[in-house]
Amino acid sequence: MPRGSSGVNRAPPPATAQPSGGGIFRNIRSIVDGFAFGAGNTVSHRVVDSVMGPRTFKHETVVSQAAPASPVATSMSACDIHSKAFQDCVNHFGSDISKCQFYMDMLSECKKNSGSVVAA
Repeated sequence: MPRGSSGVNRAPPPATAQPSGGGIFRNIRSIVDGFAFGAGNTVSHRVVDSVMGPRTFKHETVVSQAAPASPVATSMSACDIHSKAFQDCVNHFGSDISKCQFYMDMLSECKKNSGSVVAA
């Protein structure tokens, strides 16, 4: 074995970084690549359309006819906003229901005017 050689293979020295020039040309190249991709995509869509036929989209709307509301249902829906406000108040001030008296009065008045019985 020659002197100075330990018999171990050593890795070659790391490659030196080459200066990368042409920054503006690299950007232009990226733009051109984008245009080429877009054009290729368009051409492929046209080829598929010519073989399969043009793409068509149909938008359908479904119109349902609601049954006419009875007077009782209408009056209840008119009081629903007061009922929801009272319920929200009770949920918020659960332990101090006196703060919800205003909403309870509004709900009672609404139900009284609509002919419904107030369940308290």
